[in-house]
Amino acid sequence: MKYEDLTRRIIAAAMQVHSALGNGFQEVIYQRAMQIEMPYHNLAFEREKEMSIFYRGQDIGTRRVDFFVEKLIMVELKAVIQLEDVHLAQAMNYLEAYKMEIGLLINFGAKSLQFKRVHNNKILAHDEKS
Repeated sequence: MKYEDLTRRIIAAAMQVHSALGNGFQEVIYQRAMQIEMPYHNLAFEREKEMSIFYRGQDIGTRRVDFFVEKLIMVELKAVIQLEDVHLAQAMNYLEAYKMEIGLLINFGAKSLQFKRVHNNKILAHDEKS
């Protein structure tokens, strides 16, 4: 699996945060905790990097993704009771908009940490054709 070691370390950092804080806090609390925890897992990152969204070559607005890790993995955090399809669709849209290949969707709001590895199907399809 591509970037398996990297995604494993990100998930380990999230598990440490969830173990220490539990569920029930706002998303920003988990963002701040992850910002503190990730260096302990030898992860370089940018937090809330603002990126432009384009449609037909025109800038139509911006979005801030929670973390870009090692310039390879997009990480989107949630603090909801249960991940839903809309959260997964959002993460997939961000991957496509930012031309990233792999992302993680991590939910701190459930009793047990939830995470999903997300792939940019447009990049995967392009790679398979090459």
